[in-house]
Parts: sequence; structure tokens; C-alpha cells
Amino acid sequence: MVGARTMTVWIVFFVAFLLCKRFVPWFGNLPGDLQIQKENLYVAFPLTSCAMLGVVLSLLLSIIRHF
Repeated sequence: MVGARTMTVWIVFFVAFLLCKRFVPWFGNLPGDLQIQKENLYVAFPLTSCAMLGVVLSLLLSIIRHF
């Protein structure tokens, strides 16, 4: 069973990703982000973008915890 804190972290991560995608147009189009596009199908795997976002969020959370 997933704890409430873990679920909150995932929700914050997802919302941060969506905000980055909306306000930073190159986010999700970095080298290493996979995109598959066919006639009626579009699938995106933003691997590099999620890794970068994870590092940034980890740094922010560690700074916040420090104070």
C-alpha cells in the first residue's frame, strides 16, 4: 500500500512536470526524450526531462529541509 506522503510526492512531481512542460517549451524535447508518433498514436517518454526535474526537485527539497 502506498503511503500518503509517497502519493503526495508523486502528485507534486507530476504537477511540476506539467507546469514545466507548459511554461518551458523545450522541456520534454531534450536529447534522450523518446517520442513515438504514428497515424493515430502519439507516445512520449520524457526520460531526460524527468531525470533533470528529479535532480532539481531533490536539490530544492534538500535546501528547504536544511532551513
